[in-house]
Amino acid sequence: QLQLVESGGGSVQPGGSLRLSCAASGLTADHHVIGWFRQAPGKEREGVSCVWLGDSRAYYADSVKDRFTISVNNAKNTVYLQMNSLKPEDTAVYYCATGVHVLFRLCLSMWEYDDWGQGTRVTISS
Repeated sequence: QLQLVESGGGSVQPGGSLRLSCAASGLTADHHVIGWFRQAPGKEREGVSCVWLGDSRAYYADSVKDRFTISVNNAKNTVYLQMNSLKPEDTAVYYCATGVHVLFRLCLSMWEYDDWGQGTRVTISS
């Protein structure tokens, strides 16, 4: 059974850093992409970053480019999201997701994904 478990959320001041983890189990050969999404209160879920598991190609939303880095540890079946220079507008619940045959060019679209983790909360506040 496929399972995604996020961890690493917390509360930090603006300018701080956090590293989120997404531990995946039950992936099949058809699961090529893992994405990170976030949802702030009262807002729609938005794509943050995604990674191609085979070669670690990554894609980022403009709002996080140059601040966030996604990486893969295939030995641990874990995808990380290193978040630096955090801003109050980064406050949200962060989710990782995967799906069968996700198109990489659409990997920031939540509709490409079938399976989601439970989320981890990130709060940026002074």
